[in-house]
Amino acid sequence: MDIKTRVENLRKEMEKHKLDAYIIPSADDHLSEYVPDHFKSREWISGFTGSAGTVVITMKEAGLWTDGRYYIQAKQQLKNSGIELFRAADQGVPSYSEWLKKHNHSGGSIGIDGSLFSVANVSDLQKSFSEKGIGLNTEYDLISVLWLDRPAKPKGKAFIHEVEFAGKSRTRKIEDLRKEMKKAGANRYLLTSLDDIAWLLNIRGSDVPNNPVINCSLIVNLKDCVLYLEDEKITEEVRAELESDGIAIQRPEALEDFLNSLSGTDGIMLDPEMTNYRLYSAISKNCRKILATNITTKMKAIKNRVEIQNLKKCQVNDGIAMVRFIKWLKSNLEREKITEISAAERLEAYRKRDALFNQPSFDTIAAYKDHGAMMHYKATEGTDSVLESKGLFLIDSGGQYLNGTTDITRTVVLGELTEEQRSDFTLVLKGHIALASASFLEGTNGHSLDILARGPLWKEGLDYKCGTGHGVGFFLNVHEGPQRISRIPNTVPIEAGMILTNEPGIYKEGKYGIRTENMMLVKPDRENEYGRFLKFETLTWCPIDIEGISVEILTDDEIQWLDEYHKKVYKYLSMYLDTDEKKWLKEATRKLNTSPGKQRAAK
Repeated sequence: MDIKTRVENLRKEMEKHKLDAYIIPSADDHLSEYVPDHFKSREWISGFTGSAGTVVITMKEAGLWTDGRYYIQAKQQLKNSGIELFRAADQGVPSYSEWLKKHNHSGGSIGIDGSLFSVANVSDLQKSFSEKGIGLNTEYDLISVLWLDRPAKPKGKAFIHEVEFAGKSRTRKIEDLRKEMKKAGANRYLLTSLDDIAWLLNIRGSDVPNNPVINCSLIVNLKDCVLYLEDEKITEEVRAELESDGIAIQRPEALEDFLNSLSGTDGIMLDPEMTNYRLYSAISKNCRKILATNITTKMKAIKNRVEIQNLKKCQVNDGIAMVRFIKWLKSNLEREKITEISAAERLEAYRKRDALFNQPSFDTIAAYKDHGAMMHYKATEGTDSVLESKGLFLIDSGGQYLNGTTDITRTVVLGELTEEQRSDFTLVLKGHIALASASFLEGTNGHSLDILARGPLWKEGLDYKCGTGHGVGFFLNVHEGPQRISRIPNTVPIEAGMILTNEPGIYKEGKYGIRTENMMLVKPDRENEYGRFLKFETLTWCPIDIEGISVEILTDDEIQWLDEYHKKVYKYLSMYLDTDEKKWLKEATRKLNTSPGKQRAAK
């Protein structure tokens, strides 16, 4: 069934229910960023495979709203679908709710599946639509009626993430959570975001590709907890360990009954951004609802001492895999056929040598030449390019290890570059160094720091339509809040113990993409009469390709930063490499002013 037929069939269902429009988001019922195949409704109805986007269908029109990471990809995948692309981050582009208000009359009705929208999202939509007398119906799951060969829900089993890696027992975490519940006047806590539950209970799973989480929900009471999880998804050993720590196991369908049974003496706490509207609607009207950001979101964002120690070891092992991969790539490019897919497979094979490796932390972005301009490109059999001894190869990848999560991007020089490519490569590096070198007052948010990475690019009239950095989980989701570094305003302060990526880039459609990404730890810097200052400690160890740099564009301080970084890369990784690998790494991390043909005149 082609996309146009699916859309027309949806319109027939809309007509049956007297709906003027229907909204299909990217989320599952836990409002996850990445979802199991069962929940890829937006992808099924549109053909767009990116991780973020919303489709709106009316009786005559259809649109997809997505962010700057996916503009090029969405344009290609929506071709001939009848679905219009709306570049959500561009100036003057209406939000999908604004567009719907313009295209629907008073008395109209718009449908959604309330289990796929947050409480906050539904509230915003209701307020917006009511201004024009448009109704919002939250009861319709129309996709399930049409998607007859829909994949089954995942059935992976939960497993324990040991304290030697997690650094803190689940009982201590739960007690810390209960202290905050009491402060807020809550005796119940509803938790449905999968990474929050996994972190709190020190459990992991395999229900979402690349994210080691398990589909479940949790109620934390002041004396016990109830985990709502299918029996077949938990072994007797895991059940026994959880129950010994005061965590009962019940079937998922029991949750709505429990919520409905709450009394007027109960106060239930939940995150309106991370709880779906259907569950919220099931809560008894008599019960007090305390709406606030998940307490666990902040707790897990600040890594403990053991997590940090483990992550540093993890980064060394991941760096070893990266070095072996880049050496193999450059050494064998003219000896054998290497494609985007085979390169990604080779890198994963190197990571698998680590006994603590679990799976990739996201689908590897192995993008040659113009494919690099698609920020979240994924090679397929139809697009799989053969790498040649020319141009740029962008590889963005990471691993899920028992002792941490990694995320790294390197743009590898495969051969001769144009001056434009070399200049852009260097500008990205300048932005990366500026952010990595920052010292900033405690209380500063990521929105304020974003300009550091973009500054060198803006000076040359360049930009990138995505964020600069995101939080990273610990053997959890590679994208983790609440912290981020972005042009989009946010009020979350950057705090010591947080992990962030540093990944400015330049993406030129039809030509190439360049990104340099490391992970960083926030730590104290100094304190004086002006306050406490924080700084970043780089955690990622892998050479940045010297062959892509125009040395004359860099300042002396920037050259010193890169030389010092490469000195550490060699120090931390060389002891684990064989003779040939060590020799290659020594050359790849040589001082910049000793690069052949790139010496800069001494000042």
